Parts: sequence; structure tokens; C-alpha cells
Amino acid sequence: MSKVLMKGNEAIGEGAIRAGCRHFFGYPITPQSELPHYLAKRMPEVGGVFLQAESETSSINMVYGAAGAGFRTMTSSSSPGLSLMQEGISYLVGAELPCVVVNVMRGGPGLGNIAPAQGDYFQAVKGGGHGDYKLVVLAPASVQEIIDMMQVAFDLADQYRTPVMLVGDGILGQMMEPVELADEVTLPEVPAKPWAASGLKGRKKPNIVNSLYIVPEDCEELNQRLFAKYDVIAAQETRWEEYRLEDAEIVLTGFGTAARIAKSVVDKARSEGIKAGLIRPITLWPFPSEVYAKAAAHANKFLCVEMSMGQMVEDVRLAVNGKKPVHFYGRSGGMVPLAKDVLAEVKKLMAGGE
Repeated sequence: MSKVLMKGNEAIGEGAIRAGCRHFFGYPITPQSELPHYLAKRMPEVGGVFLQAESETSSINMVYGAAGAGFRTMTSSSSPGLSLMQEGISYLVGAELPCVVVNVMRGGPGLGNIAPAQGDYFQAVKGGGHGDYKLVVLAPASVQEIIDMMQVAFDLADQYRTPVMLVGDGILGQMMEPVELADEVTLPEVPAKPWAASGLKGRKKPNIVNSLYIVPEDCEELNQRLFAKYDVIAAQETRWEEYRLEDAEIVLTGFGTAARIAKSVVDKARSEGIKAGLIRPITLWPFPSEVYAKAAAHANKFLCVEMSMGQMVEDVRLAVNGKKPVHFYGRSGGMVPLAKDVLAEVKKLMAGGE
């Protein structure tokens, strides 16, 4: 093992390569442009394919083609670019094709700016495109976790034949941290895909990759099959981190960069005698609702910290289910919450403020 200093966007690319991805299709957009730049160099070194498409719409449809042929494939973009991919993502879901989609979020709505934000939470966890569907959504909080989570993303995609989304923000994409990497890049064992449209290979009938179901009964059957799969994913693949939660009277929560800020606030609050704890969802979907419900048995209050006007807070309130008050503190448009301001909010709430 070697320890190297790596930027978050580069770590996404290196993690994908080490997870066996050999096909990338994408289009540059700040603050994730270092990722395609990195893969433009690395993919040819490992015998892979890098293709800069003419648009994000083209990128996601190229992913559809490579996934349908049975390859581990991915794309990446930032907020407005992900909006352009939503139709293609829905098609991938309908065809039950595994792939990984990365969103390094920026300020919005509209063209917004290139500063870090988390305003795409709803888009990620509520489907985003047309129809009834879910994506597995992973939210790393460090560069090392990005590396490790790319393997998880591709494995889950193949295991459940579903697109998996990894979300970060401009801070995670741009910052550099030390990471541990194996000295040699070895191709992991990728599961067989007998369903892939990759030639007859001795079969009498070709495999068909399709998301078109003209007969309503057939389309309903697809939906029922998808949601039965989502029930299995929710039961087996929900991930989260608990920090100083056991006796917490106020529970902070957030994901990604906001969770790192909240974690530092927990330590500062503890040093001042406030019993604070943290829940960090690692899967934004499936959302770790049970851990919030469990914490509500002993905590008095919850505080959701986000780099948005308040999106994940709705899922926290659903999970707590009215047992305890759930408060919100956020900054938006590319502004980042400051630890001192979050701590001031904690003190105000613990003093009985609203």
C-alpha cells in the first residue's frame, strides 16, 4: 500500500478504474472537470475507453449502450449537466442496466455558479426523471471514502442491475487529502452478465435491452419488480455513520461536506458540556430512517445541516415521525455553513430557542 495526495475528482476516476470500469463517457463542467481530464489520461493506460461526448444527453445514452453490452461504465457531471441526463437515467432504470453516475454538485438553481452546494438532493433521491423509480445514492465525506465507495458503487450496480449515483460537492471534488492505494491496479472479478446484448454466444434467441412496455399490464409488472428489488436494497444496503450518539441530547445530521462541518461542531459542543451527537447518512437512498427513529428515544432535538435551503431535512422529519422537533440550518447558492454559526444554532436550540 502507498499513501498519496489526491484531489477528490481524481479519486473518483482512480476509484472507478480500480473497480473495473473501462468505459467513461462524459462532458466537462466545473467543478468536476478534473475527473474527465484525469480519465482521459488514465483510461488508455489500462486499455479502457474515454470519450468526450458532445453533450450530457449524448453521454448518458452512450452509457446506456455500454451498459447494455455488459461493460462496467460510468459518466459524471455537475448539477445542470445531471438535469440533462434525467431522461437517459430513467431509461437505464427501465432497462435494468447497471452503471455509475457521478454528480459533483454546484450552486443553483439555473446556471448558478461553480461553488459547492447540495441542492440536488431531491433530484438524486426522489428519482429525478420520469416514472416510478429509485437510485442507490452514495454520499462520501472524504477523498479516501470516495476511492473506497467507487468499488461499492459498481458492485451494487451489478448486483442489483440498477444505476447507482455518487454525489459530492465542489469542496469534495476540489480538495486534496492523503489516500491509501494498493501499489498495483488489479482488475476485480466482474460478475457474469448473461442478460447483456453482446452477441448470441450459442443462444438461439438474442438478448433484448429495452425499457418500452406498450402493454400497461407489462409496464406495471416492471414497476412491481423494480420496487420489490428496492425493498431488498433498503433491507440490505442502507449505510450510515454514528458519532457520539449514545447519550446525545441534540443530534446533528448532514451528508458529505456538511456532515464534516457538523462533526467538528459535535466535538466543540461536547467540550462546552453540550451532549451533541451526529448521524451521517452514507446512503441517501436507501435513507437510514431507523437510526433516526432510534435516536429519537433519547435525544431532545435534531438539527439538520445542509448546503441548501433544506431538502434532506424532509426525510429526517419523516424518519423522526413527530417524536421530537427537527430543526434546520443551511446555506445555499454555493455558500458553506461555518462551524461557529452551526455551534451558535446548537446553543440557541439547547437554551430553548426556536
